[in-house]
Amino acid sequence: MNVNHSDRYRKPHRRSRLRFHRRKAPPGASPGTLVADPDASPPEIHAIAYGPERVEEREISVPEEVRGLVGTEPVLWVNVNGLGDPEVLERVGGVFDAHGLLLEDAVNMGQRAKAERFDEQLFIVLRMPIAGRGGTEQVSMLLGKGFLLTMQELPGDLFEPVRERVRQATGRLRSRGADYLAYALIDAVVDGYFPVLEEAGDELDALEDEVFDGPDQDTLARLHGLKRELVNLRKAIWPHREMLAVLMREGEELIEEDTRNYLRDAYDHVVRIIDLAEALREVASDLLNTYLTMVSNRMNEVMKVLTVVATIFIPLGFVAGVYGMNFNTSVSRWNMPELSWAFGYPAVLLFMLAAAVGMLLFMRHRRWL
Repeated sequence: MNVNHSDRYRKPHRRSRLRFHRRKAPPGASPGTLVADPDASPPEIHAIAYGPERVEEREISVPEEVRGLVGTEPVLWVNVNGLGDPEVLERVGGVFDAHGLLLEDAVNMGQRAKAERFDEQLFIVLRMPIAGRGGTEQVSMLLGKGFLLTMQELPGDLFEPVRERVRQATGRLRSRGADYLAYALIDAVVDGYFPVLEEAGDELDALEDEVFDGPDQDTLARLHGLKRELVNLRKAIWPHREMLAVLMREGEELIEEDTRNYLRDAYDHVVRIIDLAEALREVASDLLNTYLTMVSNRMNEVMKVLTVVATIFIPLGFVAGVYGMNFNTSVSRWNMPELSWAFGYPAVLLFMLAAAVGMLLFMRHRRWL
């Protein structure tokens, strides 16, 4: 992934300080009511039916076409990209007897990662990182006997390597059930956080050099943007621990014992990602504090120099001001008789120079300089 870090974190959008997903269904609406976001992409349905011997892959134009693939192979994977048409989603869910509440959760964005059991099915919600955008999107899964239904907000995902493994019959996917397919997709989502955090770590290294070499307002904006992204990533990945714990504990009929061992490995990856995100967030906080401290120290140095200059010129200004009053010595001998001295002007300049040097030496002796 090639990402321009400076552009990515240069000017964080102020409105993202308080971000949440609004429920589309009005208050008091019947449970299971599907109200899609009008800006959401229209659904695109892709189906893969596979077993140890063969794979059938098809783009679905009419949701009911999925019924023709049910039972043809040991595993059926139906993926829906885009959630902009509730009717299509209801028809796809109807093929697998999906509960209306599950479809409602799939359409309402902003769900935290979770796993729930509905009769003989498992409903799973994931937060998938979006490469290069610093955000996450919701991925919903419905796992049943011999099938897996996945629903995504946006086109493009981290699942293409899994599809290739199915097509090329590499690894164990073709010989395992739908539960192992669900694990493979969960593992792809979880591992997708590592490149994002690695990019954040590289950006932190670059920002650290900038902070000590000469920070500016752009550095501050990028630090704030990066810190906010790390906080959001940590909030997104944290609930995956509980979700995986539920999968390892529930659904004995749907998840084989061997698949649970792989889920434990995914759980370990989640713990590592949480620790890494927390460590990077602390580094970002430390860099932010360092930046503010350096700016404060720089301001103190500037103020010290200005104070020294002003302090030196205070007595010099006093002397120049007194002699600028131009008293008339012919009127009284008390009217500054030194104005008539032959060397009065150089004497005053020498006195002023001696006063300035004396003040500098005094400040140096007191370690003020």
